[in-house]
Amino acid sequence: MALTDIRDGIATNLATISGLRTAAELPDNPSPPIAVVALRSIEYDQSFAKGLAVYTFTVTVIVGRVAEREAQRRLNAYSDNTGSSSVKSAIESDKTLGGSAFDVRVVSLDNIGQLQLNDATYLGADFTVTAYAN
Repeated sequence: MALTDIRDGIATNLATISGLRTAAELPDNPSPPIAVVALRSIEYDQSFAKGLAVYTFTVTVIVGRVAEREAQRRLNAYSDNTGSSSVKSAIESDKTLGGSAFDVRVVSLDNIGQLQLNDATYLGADFTVTAYAN
C-alpha cells in the first residue's frame, strides 16, 4: 500500500463534503474552503515482518478569510463529530481508504486560528489523522 494511495484516499473521502475542495498535496494557490492532506510521520515495523506501519497526517482545513463570519460557521460544521459537513465522518466513511489502508481514524483537532497564505489571513484548523497500513 503506497503512501500516495493513502493520501489520495483521505482526499477522496473528504471530497464527499459538499463545497469542500480537497488536495492530496499542498497546492500552489489554495482556494478556500479547502482541505489539504500533509504527511506528518510514519512509524515503521509496528508488527512482525513489516506488516504494519502507522501513518500520521495533518489535514489542514482552510475555510476563508479570518474576518468573514461565514468562515467560523463553516469551521464549526467541519469540526462537528458527525453530520454531512463533518471532516471526521467524511474521512472515516471508508475506513480502508479505497483499499489502501487497514483502518483510518481522525484523532484530534488543533491549531485553530489564523493562517497566512499569499499575503492574506485565513481561518483554519488542523485535524490529526492516523492510518494503519503496510
